[in-house]
Amino acid sequence: MLDPSRIEAIADELVAADRDRTVVPLLTARDPGMTIDDAYAVQQLWATRRIEAGARRVGRKIGLTSKVMQVATGITEPDYGVILDDMVIESGASVEYDRFSNVRIEVELAFVLAKPLRGPGVTIFDVLDATAYVVPALEILNSHIEMQGRTIVDTISDNAAMGAMVVGGRPVKVDAVDLRWVSALLYRNQVIEESGVAAAVLGHPAMGVAWLANKLAQHEQSLEAGEIILAGSFTRPMWVERGDTVHADYGQLGAVTCRFE
Repeated sequence: MLDPSRIEAIADELVAADRDRTVVPLLTARDPGMTIDDAYAVQQLWATRRIEAGARRVGRKIGLTSKVMQVATGITEPDYGVILDDMVIESGASVEYDRFSNVRIEVELAFVLAKPLRGPGVTIFDVLDATAYVVPALEILNSHIEMQGRTIVDTISDNAAMGAMVVGGRPVKVDAVDLRWVSALLYRNQVIEESGVAAAVLGHPAMGVAWLANKLAQHEQSLEAGEIILAGSFTRPMWVERGDTVHADYGQLGAVTCRFE
């Protein structure tokens, strides 16, 4: 484990990078002995700093749950980050491009919980029972750490690259559709760039939420009623530039759209 003072210094560096829209050198290049536990300690302290400054935690994100995402990043296990209230954007919004250091988009489903989930031992059936509804969402990825050569330790420290989320479409109960077969077409400027089905997330998107609840239990944390859980992407990340319009068509679940200005 890193010295607590070093963890604090890294968290403060990432807070400054988030504020100033800058990118810092690889953490693992500067601290080659840094572990996953160190990374989650940095992330938790980063979130605490943001909350102390007035933000409110409204949920969690799960990353790297699909094979396509693991191949795209070279990282072989899932991770998680926190969602703060200022990260949630309504569909149809104009998004400030300069708010982020870099912008990539992923297609996901968001689970909104009606009941808490506390691991260990949480199953897919517990997740389905605890879910109020599922709704389409786009995740905006934003890296505050240089991307070339990143490891999972760098990514976790950087709040799992969570920038923001755009939520919209039609909320559905978990028994209203077969969530494995929810599909989406991802457009950039009216051209389809990516497509996928939600079963790419560990066979069923609710499996990602179960993984998260059990992983959080290792850090003596849990998922609470009312939280939004981004369950993981079922497309590769799509790069976005200023002026781009992004539109994701989820078929019977509606659509999510935004424009980057």
